[in-house]
Amino acid sequence: MARIILFLLLFGNLLYLSGCSGCSRSGSHQPRRNKNSRTNEPVTDTIQSATKPTLTQIGSGSTEVVMEKANGVYKVPVIINGTPMKFILDTGASLISISTTEAEFMVKQGTITETDAVGKSQFQDANGNISPGAVIRLKSVQIGDRVLENVNANVVSNAKAPLLLGQSALSQFGKISVDYRRNIVTFD
Repeated sequence: MARIILFLLLFGNLLYLSGCSGCSRSGSHQPRRNKNSRTNEPVTDTIQSATKPTLTQIGSGSTEVVMEKANGVYKVPVIINGTPMKFILDTGASLISISTTEAEFMVKQGTITETDAVGKSQFQDANGNISPGAVIRLKSVQIGDRVLENVNANVVSNAKAPLLLGQSALSQFGKISVDYRRNIVTFD
C-alpha cells in the first residue's frame, strides 16, 4: 500500500520537473500531447492505450441527481470504485480529477492499485500554476443510476486540489442538462 502511494507521489514529482505540454488556462486537465502529432492523440509513453469507457444503465430513461451548491460551485454525488465523493461539475475539465489526498485514501481502502496507473499529465490552473499528476483508470464511476467503467482520471500532486467531474465521464452521456432552480442535473 505504501509502495503505491510512493509511486503516485514520485510519478507526480517527475512530471513537475519535465515541463508542461498541452496545458490549458481554464483549469481543465489535459493529457500531455506530442507536439508533432496531427491527430492530438496522447503520446504512447505518457498514457497507455486506454480501454474505451463503457456506460451501464441500471434504471430506465434519464437519471436525475441532486446538486449541492457550496462556495459558488455545484457538487454532484459520485461513487468512485465504491467510494462516495462529491465532485464539482466541470464541463471544462477534460478528465475526472482527484487530489493525492483522495488517491491515498482509496489506495488504503484497496480501491486503487498500482495496476490502475496508466500514464502522466500536467495541467495549468486558472491562476497559471502548473501541477503534475498521474493518470489512472477508475474501474467504476457511478452517477445516479448510471455506471461508467474504465474511466481515466487525473491524480493531481496537490493535496488541496478539488474533485472535478470532467469530460472523461460527462462525454459518455448523450445529453446533460442543469436545472438551477431545483438544483438538479439530468443525465440522458
